[in-house]
Amino acid sequence: MTDAADLTLDELRLHLAPAIAEAAVFDGWSEEAVDSAALARQVDPAVARLAFSGGPMDMICAWIETIDESMREAFAPQTMAVMKVRERIRALVQFRLDAVAGREEALKRALTVMAMPQNISRAVKAGWSSADAMWRLAGDTSTDYNHYTKRAILAGIYSATLAVFADDTSEGKAETRAFLERRID
Repeated sequence: MTDAADLTLDELRLHLAPAIAEAAVFDGWSEEAVDSAALARQVDPAVARLAFSGGPMDMICAWIETIDESMREAFAPQTMAVMKVRERIRALVQFRLDAVAGREEALKRALTVMAMPQNISRAVKAGWSSADAMWRLAGDTSTDYNHYTKRAILAGIYSATLAVFADDTSEGKAETRAFLERRID
């Protein structure tokens, strides 16, 4: 088993989050999912449970954070520089969709947890953070009113697209891609 003493709780959360998302497909965002992820990642389950003592929202927010980090690693500034702004945003949203592909059930369960009244504040913060990360990667440096409106609009587009994606059974998620195209246009 991995020596959890070598990882901070924040590092441990990020280490376990993708495996928890895999387990959440079957176990929901639960202690069972944490235990399953801990075993898969060779971490003491008791330490893993401690890292997620805040419950399902801690698990979901860590998953979102790992996707944000993967997105930052995947899109180098020189790659983004040759794309038009709409193409950048489209590519970033599509990357995020591809990152959750195959885990639609975990996504549906996460969206349900995030919609609970006690979780709305954290859900909005997580959505804002992801929209901000996308705009920053797209090269946005605005600090005025546009900074806020761009992020609010993108958060709306992204959350609506996630809802469509979660239930899309079309080949290659064609319905989701068409939906996203319409929203970006």
